[in-house]
Amino acid sequence: MTIASGRTVLNSGTAAKEMEEGIGFLDRHMRELPDKLLSMGVRVVMAMVIFAVGVRVIVLVRRLVKRALAKSGASTEAVQFLDSALKSLLYVLLVFMILQLFGVQAASIATVIGSVGVTVGLAIQGSLANCIGGIMILTLKPFKVGDYIIEDTHQNEGIVREITIFYTKLFTYDNKMILIPNGTLANSSLTNVTQEEERRIDLSVGISYDSDVRKARAVVQRLAEEHPLVSKERDISVFIDNLGDSSVVLGIRFWSKKENFWQARCEMLENIKYAFDEEGIRIPFPQMDVHMQ
Repeated sequence: MTIASGRTVLNSGTAAKEMEEGIGFLDRHMRELPDKLLSMGVRVVMAMVIFAVGVRVIVLVRRLVKRALAKSGASTEAVQFLDSALKSLLYVLLVFMILQLFGVQAASIATVIGSVGVTVGLAIQGSLANCIGGIMILTLKPFKVGDYIIEDTHQNEGIVREITIFYTKLFTYDNKMILIPNGTLANSSLTNVTQEEERRIDLSVGISYDSDVRKARAVVQRLAEEHPLVSKERDISVFIDNLGDSSVVLGIRFWSKKENFWQARCEMLENIKYAFDEEGIRIPFPQMDVHMQ
């Protein structure tokens, strides 16, 4: 009985001591909590200030770099690509500065990045391919800003508006934006429609078999030679392209400046229609004759 009572007293003393230590630990942390919250609040405010100032500094640095590149005679494509890369780098540095403010050391960040390097590399291999593709585009220059290109794989087409570090932005004539990864453009075939100063316009116009083919050819030839947007230094060809089921198809080929392509094409078609009406040259259209017995 005496031994059991001694053990009970010992256990009770140990429990009381542990409870006292727990209460002391809690009391100490409760007394330190206001200081910790104040310190964390100050760090959060400082982080917000650093981020706001950092964003303005990044904008200023990018503007200065753009001006310096423009004065050095760098191409628009190079300026856009370097600006995109510089923007990404500066924002990464800004995030590192804010993390260090909260006690995260640069060595710890480097260790974490190194330990997950393989995983991150596999995850962003597409982005790396796009970045390398952008460098290849700037080096080989298959197109430049302002060119009209057709990406042959998916038939995306439009005017090149911007070449960034990962994507190339195209705008269509109806003002839609198309984002194409640089890796896709670098590793697939594409058609640069506006690489040269002039483009050839091909038209096909059908006339009835009853109409005078020579007269129709002369009318079209005259219209092409008189049109102000048709190049006079290039050959103008008007020929019989096909003998169809219901019409004689005239092929018309002429050249125009690349910026006048659509206007010259549409105006020539309209002028041909009006001239054929005046000259009595009939353009056939599908029709059906029904005979009743």
